[in-house]
Amino acid sequence: MADADDIREGNDFGIGIPVPNQNFYLKGHDNAGFGIKNRMANMFNKKSGNSVMLAFDHGFLMGPTSGLERVDLNILPLAPYVDVMMGTKGMVRSTVPAECETPIALRADAGTTLLTTMNDNECMSVEEALAMNAQCMAVMLSIGCKDTEATTVKNLYRLADKANPLGMPVMGITAVGKEMARDARYFSLAARVCAENGANIVKTYYCEGFEKVVACTPVPVVIAGGKKLPELDALDLCYKAINAGAVGVDMGRNIFQSEDPAAMAQAVSGVVHDGLTPKEGLDMFNTLKEA
Repeated sequence: MADADDIREGNDFGIGIPVPNQNFYLKGHDNAGFGIKNRMANMFNKKSGNSVMLAFDHGFLMGPTSGLERVDLNILPLAPYVDVMMGTKGMVRSTVPAECETPIALRADAGTTLLTTMNDNECMSVEEALAMNAQCMAVMLSIGCKDTEATTVKNLYRLADKANPLGMPVMGITAVGKEMARDARYFSLAARVCAENGANIVKTYYCEGFEKVVACTPVPVVIAGGKKLPELDALDLCYKAINAGAVGVDMGRNIFQSEDPAAMAQAVSGVVHDGLTPKEGLDMFNTLKEA
């Protein structure tokens, strides 16, 4: 094993230097099989290379929070404005119509609610996800949580082993506990651990120095939206992340708790796919809201 007494912090990230000889438009996937490439291509826009994901999986931890009281009324109308919707198997089965054309990312692990401490989540099977026509399976890693880190890393490792031969991409989600620092050093560690253990996509949080996080992670990185922000601040978060190398956002509350969720979804898409500035995105939001 590595000698923990002489771990030297990385400082040569090659920021701005593209991956050499890359053929597939999403990094880290030249050697992937057809199934994984096809599902990744279904989730990431071919022109921009980016993705707007709408997360509505919060209920398995939080219950019916604001904006998620009725997924059929509050979330499904947003499907035409996003590239991917991420939910749990129960909510997808019971609420999303089979004719919905928006790709589904399945939240593939489950454990305790936020009323308790984070625990050792269990993962659903790849076969079940394939039967639901999911485009990827998303699982959480609690890097830095001494009680649960080993189990959540093992969950991802085992899931990737099972999913890869069946053509199913896996998204590693970096959880952030209260005791963890929200800085580039931590997120670089967490994102890299996800990728090293087989994740095809990493979902993490934006921070100062995010270019390092993206540069040291050999697969696509998307950012979480986090807590509800004012619309301009949320669009600024998207803009900064994309310009730092992220290839998308996986937002929930900043879209479905917006004053006008449909307008906000389209404004986020404008920033992520079309390069709108935060101000231009806000102007788009206000125009659509007033229409």
